[in-house]
Amino acid sequence: MRKGDDPVATPETMTGSRSLNALLTMLGGIERLGNRLPHPFWLFVILSVLLSLLSWALAAAGVSAVNPATGETVAAKNLLSVEGVRMMVGDAIENYTSFPPLGTILVVMLGVAVAERSGLLAAVLRSGVSRVSPRWVTFALSFTGMVAHVASDAAYVVLIPLGALAFRAVGRSPILGIVVAFVSISAGYDASPVVTPVDAILSGLTTAAAHTIDPGYTVTPLANYFFSLVSSVVLAAVITLVTERVLARRVESIPVDPDADEDDLGSLRLTPEERRGLRAALITLVVFAAALTAAVLPSGSPLRGEGGSIVQSPLLTSIAIFLGLAFLAVGWAYGRAAGTVTRSGDIPGFMVHGVREMAPILVLFFAISQFLAYFKWTGIGQILAIDGAGLLKSAGVSGSVVFLGILLVVTVINLVVTSGSAQWALVGPVFVPMLMLLDIPPEYTQALYRIADSCTNAITPMSPYFVMALGFLQRYRRSAGIGTLASMTIPLALTLLVVWTLLFYVFWWLGVPLGPGAPVP
Repeated sequence: MRKGDDPVATPETMTGSRSLNALLTMLGGIERLGNRLPHPFWLFVILSVLLSLLSWALAAAGVSAVNPATGETVAAKNLLSVEGVRMMVGDAIENYTSFPPLGTILVVMLGVAVAERSGLLAAVLRSGVSRVSPRWVTFALSFTGMVAHVASDAAYVVLIPLGALAFRAVGRSPILGIVVAFVSISAGYDASPVVTPVDAILSGLTTAAAHTIDPGYTVTPLANYFFSLVSSVVLAAVITLVTERVLARRVESIPVDPDADEDDLGSLRLTPEERRGLRAALITLVVFAAALTAAVLPSGSPLRGEGGSIVQSPLLTSIAIFLGLAFLAVGWAYGRAAGTVTRSGDIPGFMVHGVREMAPILVLFFAISQFLAYFKWTGIGQILAIDGAGLLKSAGVSGSVVFLGILLVVTVINLVVTSGSAQWALVGPVFVPMLMLLDIPPEYTQALYRIADSCTNAITPMSPYFVMALGFLQRYRRSAGIGTLASMTIPLALTLLVVWTLLFYVFWWLGVPLGPGAPVP
């Protein structure tokens, strides 16, 4: 058999081929369905119109429910009434500017933009996989993928080609490196050992949803940090195990094309300037952390809350400010040492670029903020949550069973609606208050959503990054198609879904807090 030829078909491979064809047919159906959906912005506009009609019908029918938390009766209100129209027009600007995730994500991204544009994030990712023994390259690459989530979607562009280089450097298939990097970023998207912009977005949306039941409830970006930290290590270990035990054998039947052009993907080697920049960034991070710790230690510190509390304090409730400052400081230090920041004017320029890249999210946030404001004003979200919680209580359904139901629903939705913020804005206002009425804190509902929102990212053709990963794969194997990539990502995605869910249940059953200051049931 010539190098590059496909292996001879056997009964086993034919059976596997039929299973794969069935799966590809399903994925094709998902892709066609997803392509018929409008842009998320218009999706929320359409949902707002449907909500208006629904509110009119429910208000006319006199639908209401009694909130067991307050004893108050919640009646459905008509958005198409005089009062409703006045609210929609008069509160439109306030609905947007007071949208919880808006300010939080902007503040964090101002700092992240400096760290990214200075070259710090790319250097950190390259450093994470450049000096690793062949034995540990899979775990190092997958864990670097977890760290890469701090770069948001830019992680795909940087780490996937680096994954190919890392595996090629130790004499292994670059195809396997591409798959490991892609799955680590996509299927493990909401897990990271560091706080990411996603934490800011999700916590803001969860806070808004929790206000349906408790107007004073706050979910901070650190609310799931312990769970996210442990998840990043566990998921990296699972990816390593499945890759070495299963996928390494699968890749043997997908050899690299003899004439594959591998030299245009860059190098893992760090320049002396980049090494100097990383040292400066590390020193700056240590100094920043030490200064913040020293500022919090005094019992009368302004960063503490009432009675000297750390849990309810500006340090945690306004953590976005400190995160933004930390990224700004280390990014600036790296840039000065590496030569990518030559004058003070570069910093605001980097920030402007970061805000420019946030423009699609800011546009989407306008539509989401209006829909959520309407949803809250009509009382329909509360009624659904109250009736849903009452139905579950009367049926004797436990929290553990409810978790599985929510996990299944969101996982299926994620195959079609791949925008994490849009999806959580859609289901969060129902699930969060409903589970609060079952005495399940919002932090647990948000952690469950993280799992369902992540794992199937690696298998859905609706994700633009699935197509991107396929493009990188075709640099080494021109005949590779959706089936080639899916046949390697599906075992990883499904295993991660099972293991990550079990990890969530361990936290739940043992009553382990999900993050600093997060309540336990």
